[in-house]
Amino acid sequence: MATDPLLPLSGIRVIEFTHMVMGPTCGMILADLGAEVIKVEPPGGDKTRTLPGLGIGFFRSFNRNKKSVVLDITTEAGRATAAELAAGSDVVLENFRPGLMQSLGLDHATLSQRAPGLIYVSHKGFLPGPYEKRLALDEVVQMMGGLSYMTGPVGRPLRAGTSVNDIMGGMFGAIGVLAALRERERTGRGQEVQSALFENCVFLSSQHMQQYLMTGEAPPPMPSRVSAWSVYDVFTLAGGEQLFIGAVSDKQFATLCRVLDRADLLQRPEYADNAARVAVRPQLLAELGAILASHESARLAPQLEAAGIPYAP
Repeated sequence: MATDPLLPLSGIRVIEFTHMVMGPTCGMILADLGAEVIKVEPPGGDKTRTLPGLGIGFFRSFNRNKKSVVLDITTEAGRATAAELAAGSDVVLENFRPGLMQSLGLDHATLSQRAPGLIYVSHKGFLPGPYEKRLALDEVVQMMGGLSYMTGPVGRPLRAGTSVNDIMGGMFGAIGVLAALRERERTGRGQEVQSALFENCVFLSSQHMQQYLMTGEAPPPMPSRVSAWSVYDVFTLAGGEQLFIGAVSDKQFATLCRVLDRADLLQRPEYADNAARVAVRPQLLAELGAILASHESARLAPQLEAAGIPYAP
């Protein structure tokens, strides 16, 4: 695969020792930006190529625009070839269990002796600290970081519906590569970049942690929250179709009422502004639900779009 010389990372070579989601996401982003990314796969190929069930789309989703080579890095010859590839590259990516690459002599400290300009990105479960030796999964850090608590109903922590921390970890890894390349232009030296699942998840949940520190009250999970907006919910329309509608300002609420041909709602004192509507939100949602039950999504959706009302089937 030839890289586009007009893309910003054209001429940058990346060697990728990764599997699953986080490391491959980092390599995919760098490849999309024009880098030559060479994925090192074990004999038999990356196991995510043949994952069943919910993992069946992993390889296709996170490995586009890459070249590939098979190396057995558990053998001396394979390790020597891998080290040679790394020495001729700008960036090395890895996301294996803590300590594995060091035991193989493919860690940053070893490889940088031969190639001081090398940028080395480690994707792990945890950054250095009390948990750095622990293995992690997206579910593990979602539980530890509070994301699953915020996602599920009270008493039922629920994993988010996609690998948010894995993907975000790969994105942070790619951002680190861009910064390290910029710094290498000034110093001529590479460095090690680290990205981790747990710290990603803490960042994702930080707004709720700050809310607790500021108010002294634990925020309720999202399904039990008191919404800041009166109209911000899923409604069932004619034929059982469902539509999310959000009217997050007084202007949008007035526009929604006119789209539904119910300008009379604007005359009701309890619906005078957003704060008043939030105070009677269950009543308002029930009333809007009854109105929307007779509307067809195919006709209503274009009207909402034309009126500038946020919506989604």
